[in-house]
Amino acid sequence: LPKETMVTEFILIGFSNFPDLQIVLFVVFLLMYLLTLTGNIAIMTIIRVDHSLHIPMYFFLSILSFSETCYTFAIIPNMLANLLKARKTISYIGCVTQMFFFLGFGCTNCILLAVMGYDRYVSVCKPLHYQTIMNQRFCTQLVAFTVATGFLCSTIETYIVFTLPFCESNKIHQFFCDMAPVIKLACARSKIGETIIFIICLFVVFCAFLLIILTYILILSTILKIPSAEGKRKAFSTCASHLIVVVVHYGCASIIYLRPKPGENLDDETLISVTYTVITPLLNPIVYTLRNKDILRALKKALGRKMFMQTR
Repeated sequence: LPKETMVTEFILIGFSNFPDLQIVLFVVFLLMYLLTLTGNIAIMTIIRVDHSLHIPMYFFLSILSFSETCYTFAIIPNMLANLLKARKTISYIGCVTQMFFFLGFGCTNCILLAVMGYDRYVSVCKPLHYQTIMNQRFCTQLVAFTVATGFLCSTIETYIVFTLPFCESNKIHQFFCDMAPVIKLACARSKIGETIIFIICLFVVFCAFLLIILTYILILSTILKIPSAEGKRKAFSTCASHLIVVVVHYGCASIIYLRPKPGENLDDETLISVTYTVITPLLNPIVYTLRNKDILRALKKALGRKMFMQTR
């Protein structure tokens, strides 16, 4: 611990304003978490076993599903356990670890969505060169770059937060160790450190989103040049699921991390946090399974084979 730090544990009071709803919240969040796990595991399994899905788009989707699973695992199990406990605590080291992995996988997801946007751009705008450009080696390098960049950002941010001194207050107005509420507890603030954190958030959220916007402008201009309506519909349908996930993901991320000043209403802060830690990860597998014909076809094929084997 830093020399000035006297705090050995933190108290998480994110849901303390709803004492009568603790069991209800536990059941609701547990069901949502189980659905999220089931959806992501189903996507990863289907992509793994169905050889027709062994293409870059679904390779990136399986990585996103894995990253989302790890992202929720960093937060939700501890949150569920605390909903059943009278004293909702997390150790200092536990808080550091949770923040590191939460930010690491969160940043990885943001950058990975930009990589998936680039994949869609090559597929629609350069279809004849798609196999050459998006080869297995390049796709693996993109994933490695995404993970390395995400956890580099996480390392810097977590280091800056926990080199601050924590002297007296240890009550985090949140249900997990997020950056802003933890920084609020510090005895002293670092303007330089907070500026670096804001620049990193700007880079991860804004720059990655800007890259996605640029790729979709190029995609749209290419689609508009396709003569047939069926061709336009088919080209756009390959991007629709990704676009929906991007809007939801970056909408929540920008609201919470790119605001000049966090809101004063702590219940509102908790509600926003539930959106991007519980609801958004649940929406991703739902969107990709319900709106993607290839995933639906592979899922029906797998379920049909299983039912056939059971009836024999």
